[in-house]
Amino acid sequence: MTFFDELAERLPEMGPVLLLGTLDTVYMVLWATLFTIVFGLPLGVLLVTTDRGGLTPAPAVRAVLGAVVNVGRSLPFIVLMVAVLSLTRLLTGTTLGPTAAIVPLSIGAVPFFARLVETSLREVDRGVIEAAHAIGAPKATIVGKVLLPEALPGLIAGLVMTVVALISYSAMAGAIGAGGLGDIAIREGYQRFNDYYLWATVICLVVVVQLVQSLGDLLVRRFSHR
Repeated sequence: MTFFDELAERLPEMGPVLLLGTLDTVYMVLWATLFTIVFGLPLGVLLVTTDRGGLTPAPAVRAVLGAVVNVGRSLPFIVLMVAVLSLTRLLTGTTLGPTAAIVPLSIGAVPFFARLVETSLREVDRGVIEAAHAIGAPKATIVGKVLLPEALPGLIAGLVMTVVALISYSAMAGAIGAGGLGDIAIREGYQRFNDYYLWATVICLVVVVQLVQSLGDLLVRRFSHR
């Protein structure tokens, strides 16, 4: 009997633990994704609109925002988790568990998503923006009804990349007691030398990522203008 045959036989007894870990991972990633959109999307818009030649040029503001985003992207996630422990405890009352992990996950993903938003918005045809200017559309209207809708396929693709990164981050968060599949892989798999749990969590993570990517590809095709 091969290793994977034995793994298949053990899945029923591991099922409840893996299901709970998967639900914890989905919980962390969903909430972190929500906060990432809330903060990352406006930040990405500001990076574009405050740049030279943007709708509201403000080079000084653009420089500060760019520096903040660059610092956030340069920190390895495992270092970021430790660095924001005090903030996590202040906001959630604890540094352990899925809810606590949402704080570093969101902080780590916001600058990543903001850069992807910036890239998507810069790919919008300047002629469309100039046409909106020509008819006297307010700047807020240009952003909300021209810039963002035109960039929607790219924004969705960027969000999918961010969610996949968050799934990876959530697995790393298991190293400091965040729960989820990463915690199961470390606690049940690595620390107890149980390769069955280790490989089972890998399979679960791959399945979750594939589902997210497939849904994202479907939405990109649905909203693409091509």
